[in-house]
Amino acid sequence: MRTLKLHFPDDALPTLDTFLKQAKEARVFRRAQAVRAVVKGHRLQTVSDTLAFTSSALRKWVHRFAPQGPQGLVDRPRPGRPPKVTCELEKHLKRLVEQDPLEHGSVYSQWSGRELAAVLARETGVQLGRESVRGV
Repeated sequence: MRTLKLHFPDDALPTLDTFLKQAKEARVFRRAQAVRAVVKGHRLQTVSDTLAFTSSALRKWVHRFAPQGPQGLVDRPRPGRPPKVTCELEKHLKRLVEQDPLEHGSVYSQWSGRELAAVLARETGVQLGRESVRGV
């Protein structure tokens, strides 16, 4: 097995410790834990086996961490259409769910996905399908 020929800055471990305390996403936390173990001198294969990473994935995160620091462990933006359901729209929808459907002209006393989508479209102009509304 080849050894990694990377040089980490002297402050790599304290930087990772601080980053681990601040990490909010579980997968970023796991990446930082794994990279920290490699920086401490553990073999990449051992760490990947222990923490259930593929060795190629862990190698990628270690190689990103070396030049970029903790920012190299964060997900990069993905290509594609941005989601229709923004945070603001989700908040609006959650407020709507808490209200009585009868107040919005429904003939039913409980919301259906179709009714929610219709009221949401009327109030915000954003057209969502009933399954998209259900997912929120």
